[in-house]
Amino acid sequence: MRGVRSLLKRGPVFAVSAVAVLMCAAATAFPDRIDLPDGSQPEGIAAGEGHDLFVGSIPTGAGYRVDARDGSVSVAVPPRDGRAAIGLKADRKNRLFVAGGPTGRAFVYDAATGATLADFALAPAGASTFVNDVTLTPEAAYFTDSMRSVLYVVDTDLGGARELPLPDIPLEPGFNLNGIAAAADGDTLIAVQSGNGKLWRIDPATGAADEIEVAGGPLTQGDGILLHGRTLHVVRNRMNQIAVVELAPDLSAGTVTGVLTSDDFDVPTTIAKRGDSLYAVNARFGTPPAPETDYWITRLSR
Repeated sequence: MRGVRSLLKRGPVFAVSAVAVLMCAAATAFPDRIDLPDGSQPEGIAAGEGHDLFVGSIPTGAGYRVDARDGSVSVAVPPRDGRAAIGLKADRKNRLFVAGGPTGRAFVYDAATGATLADFALAPAGASTFVNDVTLTPEAAYFTDSMRSVLYVVDTDLGGARELPLPDIPLEPGFNLNGIAAAADGDTLIAVQSGNGKLWRIDPATGAADEIEVAGGPLTQGDGILLHGRTLHVVRNRMNQIAVVELAPDLSAGTVTGVLTSDDFDVPTTIAKRGDSLYAVNARFGTPPAPETDYWITRLSR
């Protein structure tokens, strides 16, 4: 601050210059790449309060807290045997809702302490399952299953979970529903079907669904999605790109208006938004995982 004060004493031109320098430094302080723990095998990312981001670990179920300002990383949820973390979302009560992948379960954690608040068995015993992603509305958390044409609904009071059939969405070979997002009013859900690249508009009360016709689609290898107003970002993992889709006012149709990519991408899977930036976690599915394998988050402008 001494240097700034000396500039301020030298007149308004220098004062403006000093402020501009400070504003520029603040604007560029956020790193474009944030390294995650070696061997962590991340897949999901979510925005928390303030500058917090949360990232999960596929094989251990651990959750990491990342400060987007300086890239520092700490353990928010310790690893636990028999758990997994795929997609995740944080709510305003500082709770993490986590999709449990092949475990067929959903986990809810206190992000401040790492304590388990709830553990729900979602898929029927013995069923082929991969609980993949989650979105939040004021009433419930909605989880996709990439092996079954259903959503799992967990009440936000954590009082119970139920299955919501999706009779209008036929199962395809390979991965099916993956990323999911909720409209601001919570009355409409949108999900991407990875294998065929279709987008679906889903009624969260009944499970009725209609395909969203997308000019410039299909969005094959669609993974995590992010809805902001009527702009939908769809991560296309192994294509190393994020499609930008502008949706109609009633969300019944859309047009691909752009593609975001980065030389830093290595199979991005999910994204979170902080201010004017998107943060994509790189799962590196083409790289054999090992304890020393490096993983990272890529920041890019929306």
